[in-house]
Amino acid sequence: MKTLSRTLAIVMFFLAISSTFLYSADLLDNVLKKGLPQLPGGGGLPSGQTAGKGLDDSTIVSGLKEALSIGTKNAVSSVSKLNGYFGNEAIKILLPDKIQKAAELLGKLGYQKQVDEFIMSMNHAAEKAAPKAASYFGEAIKGMSIEDARKILSGGDTAATEYFKSKTSAKLYD
Repeated sequence: MKTLSRTLAIVMFFLAISSTFLYSADLLDNVLKKGLPQLPGGGGLPSGQTAGKGLDDSTIVSGLKEALSIGTKNAVSSVSKLNGYFGNEAIKILLPDKIQKAAELLGKLGYQKQVDEFIMSMNHAAEKAAPKAASYFGEAIKGMSIEDARKILSGGDTAATEYFKSKTSAKLYD
């Protein structure tokens, strides 16, 4: 049962951070493709030029790492608070389909309170696991190569999630 709860917590953490990563990657991708507009009185660039275009690889990787670090911090902050999972319908951890039928039967037999407490305990376990998982995501961000960054920026909507899954799954499931 402990393994099931941990597995569910990990899956839900991936879901919670993926939307944050998608936003961060989209934001960075837009800046890199379109550039940042020159701010009035900001100085620096000649009139009419924009920041973000013609950036070297290390600047691009640095920007992506920063966006993903902020996204991770925000996601962990959101899900690790009380009812961070249970109170959010998008990431709330429910019973797997195979167990749901048994839970429904238990509820009819007068054990609904225990079923509800179990669901709540899985969600609270995920809240406690999120900060620990964040360190693994931080390591993955620090170890990101130029090629990894290119794949994330040019990949589809799940490119960042897939990157993190490949770099953290082994550690999360140990």
